[in-house]
Amino acid sequence: MPIFNKPTFKGDTDRRRDMPEGLWHKCPSCGEVIHELELQQNLRVCPKCGHHFTLNASERLDSVCDSGSFREIDAALESVDALDFQSYREKVEKYQKITGLCDAVVTGHATIARHPAVLAVMDFRFLGASMGSVVGEKITRAIEAATASRSAVIIFSASGGARMHEGILSLMQMAKTSGALALHSQQGLPFISVLTHPTTGGVTASFATLGDVIVAEPGCMIGFAGPRVVKETTHQDLPPGFQTAEFMMKHGLVDMIVERKDMRERLGALLGYMLATPTKKR
Repeated sequence: MPIFNKPTFKGDTDRRRDMPEGLWHKCPSCGEVIHELELQQNLRVCPKCGHHFTLNASERLDSVCDSGSFREIDAALESVDALDFQSYREKVEKYQKITGLCDAVVTGHATIARHPAVLAVMDFRFLGASMGSVVGEKITRAIEAATASRSAVIIFSASGGARMHEGILSLMQMAKTSGALALHSQQGLPFISVLTHPTTGGVTASFATLGDVIVAEPGCMIGFAGPRVVKETTHQDLPPGFQTAEFMMKHGLVDMIVERKDMRERLGALLGYMLATPTKKR
């Protein structure tokens, strides 16, 4: 029996219950507690240590595209449950309600520093941005649209890999997207691949690592299998920083690491090097 009784909490419990969720965020890198508004104003980058939180597709487009220039394409494409996978249809509908998206990638035309480009931006909130038939189809169509308009294509990757609910239909997207990029390259048109946290699985093994220039955000995870699987398969201790953007740049997979605040300017510069004269202001 304790000597002292624990005093009862006399605060306003109703007020505590009314505190909105998602108002404060703890940085997983340094532990700093950050207000949502401050995080939004800083492009969801920790102001203390520079940790890059995940962006959704809308936030990503706002951060890199010229204001009002983005025009979405193929917005209504939806996955079908071709394999009758248990609860797959319900999962898709659930994440459609949560995210407001039809699937895990948003594609469209835009300008960056007045240079035209076709963008595909993966949204990790939707089933881990796993690549199913719709994700592969939308990215392929975006590449083909860039080829037809003689524009650059920029793909922002963030994915857990192939969507197991679609089986071989998901794995086929690796070849389809890679084939479209081969035809795009044959026309002498550029592809810039931007790797964000995390970029893994079949996405890494296909279009994400085929860029003419491969850009990565600081500290993001890049790999095919996770570090635990790699360690168990190879029976070797992994080197420090394994599968981070910095490790990949040191070993030649990544061409440059760009902080989020500099991404629009850097992409504009790359497009200026790789394309013709920028479009004129109207």
